[in-house]
Amino acid sequence: MIDLDPNLKALLERARARPFDWRGPVDAMRRQFWRQMQRWEAEAPHLLDVRDLTVDGAAGPLKARLYTPFAAGVTSPGLVFLHGGGFVVGDLDSHDMLCRRLADAGRIRVLSVAYRLAPEHRWPAAPEDAMAATRWAFAHAQDLAFDPARIAVGGDSAGGNLSAVVAQGLKGDPQARLKAQVLIYPCTQFLKMTPSQLRLQEGYVLTQAAQDFFVRQYLPDRESVYDWRASPLVTDDLGGLPPAYVVTAGFDPLLDEGKAYADKLAACGVPVTYRAYPDQVHGFFNMTAVSKTAREAIAACGQWLAKTLAA
Repeated sequence: MIDLDPNLKALLERARARPFDWRGPVDAMRRQFWRQMQRWEAEAPHLLDVRDLTVDGAAGPLKARLYTPFAAGVTSPGLVFLHGGGFVVGDLDSHDMLCRRLADAGRIRVLSVAYRLAPEHRWPAAPEDAMAATRWAFAHAQDLAFDPARIAVGGDSAGGNLSAVVAQGLKGDPQARLKAQVLIYPCTQFLKMTPSQLRLQEGYVLTQAAQDFFVRQYLPDRESVYDWRASPLVTDDLGGLPPAYVVTAGFDPLLDEGKAYADKLAACGVPVTYRAYPDQVHGFFNMTAVSKTAREAIAACGQWLAKTLAA
């Protein structure tokens, strides 16, 4: 039995003294989530340039942020990054540090996209925005200094879900051929409670109360859970998708569905690099102030991107 990282255990004990009240208004949840991200992050590497811009979403312009590391060169591979936060509470700022670290570790430009959030914009607004923004990145690769032949999509948690959906949705698209996908502790289905969800309902960041809150805000009805744009794991044939880097955490309720998606990709002939971190919790990529493993895991992810996109 693997024990929880002692540093994360101490952090969670402190967090329990100030628990989230998932019955509150959404705006309050967003502010609380942002404050939590700031407490859990360490200073990120300096980059050559970070600038805000807008990209085309499915229903209008979306805020975005482009990160350029010193080692990127005139053009470089690009990562379209989709942030986590349960489709409800994340934004560009909550994942700013993670994007900076990925850009530096992978020596690639990262385009972080602020897709529309629930409950103001329920499913399928988020996957439609994610698809549209990724297509925009291909169409405007020259403006972004992206090499259009070396573009990946990636994200954490809800963003991992959206990245899997984008990879499926762009399959076979000659104008948007993804080179790789990065799925960091992704949500891949809403159909059932997995053993890891049942075992880890309380005390490990992504509580059952949090999951229930997100689902209530995001999904408009029960039927939507069977749609691949909500539950990418339901797709029968995942063959032909780009190589995947899949991360799971041992103390994460989403462990089983992340592993199941990695296994299904591999069974369909997709090259998969699966990295399990058994002593970490959901969201640990945003906990670099307390978790040495988090910093190492982000570096490993960036190195995989650098190698895969250079091929």
